Amino acid sequence: MHTKIVFAKNNLKLKNAVLIVGLPGMGLVGKIAAEYLLKQLGSEKIADVYSDSFPPAIHHQNGIATCIKDEFQLFKGKKQDFIFLVGPVQPALDFRITSIAEHYEFAQSIVDAAKKIGVKEIITLAGIDIDQERLKKQPKIIVAATNDKIKQEFIKLGAIAHADGLVNGAAGLILGLGLKENIQGACLMGETSTRLVMADHASAKIMIEILIKKIILTNVGSALDAD
Repeated sequence: MHTKIVFAKNNLKLKNAVLIVGLPGMGLVGKIAAEYLLKQLGSEKIADVYSDSFPPAIHHQNGIATCIKDEFQLFKGKKQDFIFLVGPVQPALDFRITSIAEHYEFAQSIVDAAKKIGVKEIITLAGIDIDQERLKKQPKIIVAATNDKIKQEFIKLGAIAHADGLVNGAAGLILGLGLKENIQGACLMGETSTRLVMADHASAKIMIEILIKKIILTNVGSALDAD
């Protein structure tokens, strides 16, 4: 099967669509940020995402079993539409469990689906480990963009440029493979630490504030506040 994306309807009509990827990662920063925005905005599920690279398990709640899956959620804005890729899993970075090929196949499947439905921009969300320094200061949001114009936009909103380094997992690969398909975008990384074993809500809050300024207030005209 590899990765299979099942859309609820065909021929989606989207306006300058932006894909926001908020899957689990370090500190759960991106997942918390994306799911907070969805909770405030309200959205419609438009697709289920299944993959052989997900854990070999099922999820059960109140005695009902379902397959593990991610989802595409759609929020239709006034000037732009926003598709959120959210869910409980992404391919594991432990290559004893998954292979490098599975990571590329999953990311390419997401990019292909995004391109097919007319996504014009990709923003991926992640955490970045600064170890003990995170425990001594308020976190910052680091941006790695596919061009200088997008980088400067996020810098004006409070992010700082990523000096050098790698972006691992879906947050890096989806952005990189999207660029190969001429879809521009950026990765926002919230400073966090592996010592914060539960989740880094403080880092996610700052990421939410930047996303609201960049996406929601500018393009939708909503008056959301990040609590």
